[in-house]
Amino acid sequence: MRIAIVTDAWAPQVNGVVRTLEAVIAELRAGGHEVLVVSPSGAPSLPCPTYPEIRLALMSPAAVGRRIAAFGAEAVHIATEGPLGLSARRWCRARGLPFTTAYHTQFPDYVAARTGADPEWVWRYVRWFHDPAAAVLVSTATIERTLRAHGLTRVRRWGRGVGPAFRPEGAVNARMAAARASNDASSGGAPVLLHVGRVAVEKNVEAFLAADVPGTKVVVGDGPARAALERRFPDALFLGALFGGDLAAAYRAADVLVFPSRTDTFGLVMIEALACGTPVAAYPVPGPVDVLTPATGAMAQRLEEAIARALTLDRAACAAAGAGFTWAASARQFLDALAPFGATLRLVA
Repeated sequence: MRIAIVTDAWAPQVNGVVRTLEAVIAELRAGGHEVLVVSPSGAPSLPCPTYPEIRLALMSPAAVGRRIAAFGAEAVHIATEGPLGLSARRWCRARGLPFTTAYHTQFPDYVAARTGADPEWVWRYVRWFHDPAAAVLVSTATIERTLRAHGLTRVRRWGRGVGPAFRPEGAVNARMAAARASNDASSGGAPVLLHVGRVAVEKNVEAFLAADVPGTKVVVGDGPARAALERRFPDALFLGALFGGDLAAAYRAADVLVFPSRTDTFGLVMIEALACGTPVAAYPVPGPVDVLTPATGAMAQRLEEAIARALTLDRAACAAAGAGFTWAASARQFLDALAPFGATLRLVA
C-alpha cells in the first residue's frame, strides 16, 4: 500500500511522536509498503509560540495535496493537529477522501500548562479536528475513554514498542556508573534515579528534581526548561539528549526511571526502561496506569513513596514485561486502522 503520513512533528524534533512515527514507518517499509512523509522539512516555518524549538510549517492545503497526489497515495494518516495536519484535513475533506488521525498528545492539558487557557476551549478544537476521521488512533484504554467522553467514538487502539537496543544486557552509562560508585562510597549505596524526556514545563521535571529522596538524580533530554532547572538543581546530572544504544545504557545504569508527567498519553520512555530491566516510579495518571503493573512500577500521589517502592521491584520481571512491546505489533495495528480510498474515489490534486 502507498501510505501518506502528514505530521507537524518530525526530525530534528526529539519526542515520542517522532520516535513512534519513525519506528512504525521503518516497520511498514520493511513489510513492503511505500510511505510518504509530509513534514515541516524544507517548508517555510515559524517558531511555535512558547516553544521555539518546534517549527510550525506553512504549507497550503493545495501544496500538501499536490504531494499526496503525486505520490499516488492509497491512504492518508494525519498524525498531528498542527498547521500541516489542518491543511491535509481540509484537502481530504474537500475531495471526500477518508483519512485517519491520531491523538498523540494531551493537547488541551499542554496548552493549559503553557498559557493558562481553559482546557475545555481546546477540547472544542480537538473534537472538531478529529470528528471526520474514519478512525482516531490512541495508545491506551484511558485515552480511549477520555476521547469517547468528549464525543469522539471512532477510536482505535495503537500501541507502542521498543527497539532492539533496549534490553537488560549491555553497557551502562559511564557517568551514571561513576555516580553510583560515589554513592556507594559515601552513603552506603544511594540509588541512581533517572528521568528521560523533553525538559519542558508540561513534563513536570521539577517534581522529580525537588523530590526529597537520597541518591543521584540524572536528567536525559533537552528542552526550554533545561537551563533554569540546571541552575536551580546544581547537584543533578544533566546529560542532554541520548539515542539508541547510548539511551539504553542510561536506562541500564539507573535503579529507577522516574516519570513525573501528568499529561502524557502513553510515555514511551517507560516501556524502554522496562525492557532494560529498570522499574518505573510515577503518579497514578493516564499513561502509567495503563502501562505499569505492581511487578513493573510503583504509582503514588507522592513521588517519594513511588520511588521507594519501585526500588524494591525485580529487574528481571521488568525486562520480561518490556519485551512484550514490539514495533511490529504497533505497525500491524496502524495498518488495520487505515481507511484506503478504494476504487470508487479518484485522487486528484
